Amino acid sequence: MPENPENGADKPVSARTTSAPAFKPTGPQYAVKTSGWQPSNQPGGSGWTANNSARPGAAVPSEKSTVPPLLTDEDTLVQRAEHIPAGKRTPMCAHCNQVIRGPFLVALGKSWHPEEFNCAHCKTSMAYIGFVEEKGALYCEGCYEKFFAPECSRCQRKILGEVINALKQTWHVSCFVCVACHKPIRNNVFHLEDGDPYCETDYYALFGTMCHGCEFPIEAGDRFLEALGNTWHDTCFVCSVCCESLEGQTFFSKKDKPLCKKHAHSVNI
Repeated sequence: MPENPENGADKPVSARTTSAPAFKPTGPQYAVKTSGWQPSNQPGGSGWTANNSARPGAAVPSEKSTVPPLLTDEDTLVQRAEHIPAGKRTPMCAHCNQVIRGPFLVALGKSWHPEEFNCAHCKTSMAYIGFVEEKGALYCEGCYEKFFAPECSRCQRKILGEVINALKQTWHVSCFVCVACHKPIRNNVFHLEDGDPYCETDYYALFGTMCHGCEFPIEAGDRFLEALGNTWHDTCFVCSVCCESLEGQTFFSKKDKPLCKKHAHSVNI
């Protein structure tokens, strides 16, 4: 056993590397965004429950509100036809292929007789109401909601706009949120903890182990070691002077910084 350096370095210690799943039970997941109907593989649930297993010292996310988030018209699939008065234009009707001689409607880049712009299912006129295109056919908002629109897993309301497909369920963009910061996850990476989705930033802040050397998270599958009361990536545990790897080597410490045997007497730390 080498003697203690005279400059105050601690006794030598041997560092051991561990290869383990670190702190994460699963890898990152992704939510898939779609703007049309997607079948739901599971019945809509009643949302998720609060998570209380944060590591000591970490901020615990606030209790989730039971009030559904306020939905907006952003990314809605519902459109409305534009009314064009009679004039010099005589376009062809997209329904009957006849020339339109009078006022007409414009929708989806095509022109229509007002009396022929109807829902494909209930035949209701859509001249003054919203419509949605689905699989090449046009439906009034009511029929689309009844026959095609998926149900949001959180609020159990029909989704008439952008659909988030995640966890084998469908969600409004504003309903699939991080349980810590309550911001929409959209198609970004997220992680689960006790069944709750967290954005990547909050997940590592609440449950992650940070490398003392690079201050980046130690992710699932990373090789790491524990030394000097901290956790390190195996490639980050190096001599503070020469940067030589100390993995599996005898090392000294000074001011909580690791040193190789050669620089154990170094004074310029």
